[in-house]
Order: sequence, then C-alpha cells, then structure tokens
Amino acid sequence: MTTFNRYLTTTIEDFLKTRMVFVGGPRQVGKTTLCQQFLDTPTIEDSGYLNWDDLLSKKIIKDGGLPIDSTTLCFDEIHKYKNWRSLLKGFFDTKKNKYRFLVTGSARLDHYRRGGDSLLGRYRYLRLHPFTIGELGTFDKNSTLNLLKFGGFPEPLFNGTDKNLKLWQRERVYRIIHDDVRDLERVREINYIETLADELPQRVGSPLSIKNLTGDLEVHHATVKNWIQILDNIYYTYRIPPFGAPKIRAVKKEQKLYLWDYSVIAETGPRLENMVANHLLKYCHFLEDTEGERMELRFLRDTDKREIDFVVLKNKKPIFAVECKTGDKNISPHIEYFKNRTDIPKFYQVHLGNKHIELDKKTTLLPFWRFCKDLNLP
Repeated sequence: MTTFNRYLTTTIEDFLKTRMVFVGGPRQVGKTTLCQQFLDTPTIEDSGYLNWDDLLSKKIIKDGGLPIDSTTLCFDEIHKYKNWRSLLKGFFDTKKNKYRFLVTGSARLDHYRRGGDSLLGRYRYLRLHPFTIGELGTFDKNSTLNLLKFGGFPEPLFNGTDKNLKLWQRERVYRIIHDDVRDLERVREINYIETLADELPQRVGSPLSIKNLTGDLEVHHATVKNWIQILDNIYYTYRIPPFGAPKIRAVKKEQKLYLWDYSVIAETGPRLENMVANHLLKYCHFLEDTEGERMELRFLRDTDKREIDFVVLKNKKPIFAVECKTGDKNISPHIEYFKNRTDIPKFYQVHLGNKHIELDKKTTLLPFWRFCKDLNLP
C-alpha cells in the first residue's frame, strides 16, 4: 500500500514537544499507522508501542514498567482501561522529561475525554480524517472520481478493487456496530441499530426526519434520537445544523446527516455531496485542532425549500458557501437568491465536470478538485 506522510504529522511533532497528543477518529482511518511513524524503531516488538488489547502490553502499562530505550510511547486503545486518565496523568507528570506520549483510540477516547477531564492542560487532541483530494495531492478529474467511488479510508482506496471495497464495507459496519457500540454504550438493541445504520445512507442529502425513522423502525422518537447520537459518537455519522440570516426565513431545527464512509451511498449526487461535506468538515476540524479557530459547518435552507448545501463559518462569521452538482451546465438559482440576502462573501458551485467560470466577484463555478486546490484544503 502507498505510504503517505499524513497531514497531521508536522502538527503532532510540534505538539509532542510540550504535551501528550491524543489522536482520535473513525475506525480504520489510519490512527495507529500514523502514530507508529513517531516510534524509535520500525518494528512494533522493539518499540514503545503498547496496545491495551495485547496481554504483554497490558501488564507493562498496569505495572508502570514502561520501556526504557524508547523516547516516544504510543498507547493504543488504553481508553478501554477504567482508570486510563489517572494512569496517563501519573505517567506524564512523572516521566514527561524522558518520554513523549502519543495516545490513540476509537470514538470512546473522544467521547469520554469531555467531562470531568483530569488531563486538562496536559494534552492536545487531534481528529484524524480519511484521505481527501488535498492530502492525496492529485488534483484532476480521474483522481476525484476514484476517491468518490472508493471513499477516503486507506484500505479500500489504495487497494482500488470493487471486491475489496464491498468486503471492507461489510466488515467495517459489523465491527462498528458489534464492537464499538458495545464498548461505548450499554445497548441491547444491537440489531435495531444495525438496521438503522443500513437505512441512513438513503437519507444523506436531505433534512433528517426522526419522525420518519421512528415509523420505519417502529420504536419511540427518543430511542431513535439516542441511537443516532450513538452512531455520531462512534464516527459512523455526523450531523450539521442550519445557518440562519436576518433577511431570510431560514429553517432552524432541521439537521442534515452525513457518513464518514460515503462509499456506501448508492446514488452519485448524494455521494458527491457527502464527499464534499467530508472535505469541508476536515478543513474545519484541522483549523480548530491546530490553530484554535472556532469553525462551523452548516447548511442554508429557507421555508420555501431554497437551499445551499454548505456554509463554512469562522469565529461565527460565514466565509464561503458551497453548492454541489454532478454536472457543470447551469448555476443554481438559489445562489443568486441567497447572495443578495445574506452576508456570505463567496459562493462556489462545485461539480464533477471540467467547466471553470468566475461569474462575478462572489460566484464561481468550478470542478471540485480545483476548488480543493484553490482553497488549499487539507
């Protein structure tokens, strides 16, 4: 498989000088592979890599007998240990002059670090996203279509075969539902959540209706709402809220749902929209995690159903909006409507074709790969 210097490598190296670094993100996104690059030796057996699921590593961690010859220690899946935060706090406070500490894990690492955090001030948290056009550095139409087909997760993307993609998709969903859900939450209705996960790819691109899902699954509204939150917590889905403006009758409560792995979406239009959403979310998280900016990803929709797919906000101010189309023939009339009624400074309509036209100072029609290149998206 092709080896890449991931987009967070430089940031991790910098943050490790003064703090522990936590790396979270979806299952199979490449967290462990990334962190192993910082170890002293190429072989895991001789390095400072410690996995809680490994019996020998577990004993070393619990006994406090950390490796002597390694300057960087990588703790993988240590969040499965009940007292993991206190353990890391002790390690860092007493051994930070000798070791650099990297911590990787699943969604639970992200989920449980938020409340009552005894490690506050001792670490930086980074979210690792799947590969995108900017990180791959291949700015052309064919590479865009390949990414759209196989998604951004390393194994199916670099293997590049339909057979492997289907097998990987089945295994990933099974492990997310049956391993990560059980690890994160005490949920009995695993089969129902699996059914919900299978249903959600068909809901991408439209306002999410909990009411409709409630009817389809024949369970209570609060139950479905809780299940979707669980899927958000384990990096299967994420949701974005609407953007409001004083001069429009914007929707206020609706949300749109997207998948971390958009390759499971059957139709090209929704899959493209989800791919664009993933790129923009990665951009927002990168600026938040590395520069401390307050970023938001939203969508724009009014009560008359005029809509722009995405609005990116920086420190509560919109900086640009993005509309997605598979073709490159016509500009959306909704752009002109909202351009005159909002303070959004720039509108982009991205597509899978070749046309690149700057219609005016605020509106540009261009291929998605060119949009990623011009905005320097990670």
